[in-house]
Amino acid sequence: MEKTIFNKENIQLNVSIGTKEEAIRLTGGILVKEGYVDPNYIEKMLERERLTSTYMGNFVAIPHGTEDSKPFVKESGISFVQVPQGVDFGAGNMVKLLIGIAGKDNEHLDILSKIAIVCSEEENIDKLVTAQSAEEILAIFEEVN
Repeated sequence: MEKTIFNKENIQLNVSIGTKEEAIRLTGGILVKEGYVDPNYIEKMLERERLTSTYMGNFVAIPHGTEDSKPFVKESGISFVQVPQGVDFGAGNMVKLLIGIAGKDNEHLDILSKIAIVCSEEENIDKLVTAQSAEEILAIFEEVN
C-alpha cells in the first residue's frame, strides 16, 4: 500500500522551538519517522537552509533538501509543525508554520504549488496557526484541489 503524502501522523501542533536548526531537525525528523526519507535527508535540509533561507514570508518556512538529496527520499511526503510563539529564521523573520517537503522524482513541484496556494491566503495562515487538531490542518489543505 502506498503511503499518503500528508496525514495526521505528519503533523505536530503547538510546538515550542528555540532555534531555526531545531525547527528544521524536527520537521525532517517527522519525515524520517514516518518513512519518507533516510536520516541523511535532515542534513541536506540544514545544508539547503545555509545556502538560502527557506522562509517564504507570511510566517511560513518550507524546509527541504538540496538538489543532491534525492537518493535519501524514499517516498514523497510533507511534514507540518505549528509553532504559535514563532521561531526566528534570521533577519527578523518569525516562522509559525514549518512545512517540510520530500519529493520523489518531480512530485515536489505539485506539492509546492498546493502549499503556495494555501499559504498565499492570509486567512488560511491564521487558521493554520490557530488550528487545534491535525484534522483541521488536513481539511485546510484538502480544500485546495
